[in-house]
Amino acid sequence: MQKVYWENPYQQTLLTKISSIEANQVLFEETIVFSFSGGQESDKATVNVQPILDSRIQDLLIYYTLPDGHNLKTGQEVTLEIDWPRRYKLMRLHFAAELILEIVTQKFKFEKIGAHIAETKARIDFMYDKNISTLFEVILTEYNDIIKADKPIQTGFTDVATQKRFWKIDGFAKVPCGGTHVQSTAEVGFVTLKRCNIGGSKERIEIRLVDESVGK
Repeated sequence: MQKVYWENPYQQTLLTKISSIEANQVLFEETIVFSFSGGQESDKATVNVQPILDSRIQDLLIYYTLPDGHNLKTGQEVTLEIDWPRRYKLMRLHFAAELILEIVTQKFKFEKIGAHIAETKARIDFMYDKNISTLFEVILTEYNDIIKADKPIQTGFTDVATQKRFWKIDGFAKVPCGGTHVQSTAEVGFVTLKRCNIGGSKERIEIRLVDESVGK
């Protein structure tokens, strides 16, 4: 299965064919519809205007769940379409979280214990027994410098056979990641940070975009 969202994360529609169908589980020859991975939520999308209800990754393939009575057939040509405003927010928030995580890791060496990227906010959880908000000024200063520098975000495979991916900013970091990414740091935009204490020497940083209207 060709995952077009890696080659062109900005592509919003795709004409493809159905490789196989088993009841409501459908496999396409190619896809632009991202399935939950690495904390990034799945895309909302349609196939021939019918909603994709769910998806799962198995053996590097993505199986999509369609409604009852979808009437699609193996070999049929179909059109996939993603909810682009949602995807674009996810892309921006995903990379905002990646930058915050990398800054915290480089500067403070905290252990990450969880992450989630949704349409309205992202979060990262760390092992830390103090109030993490006291570090926000330092974190945001470096984050904002990277955003203002409009650095290119490079992506690619570290291992094609196992579909291991990375993102890279020259002079800053190269990080394993199979999500969808924007092309430059300026596209990510500025963010606000909020601290949540989740107990047990665990701290959460919530990340929100300052300007959600920015987009292509």
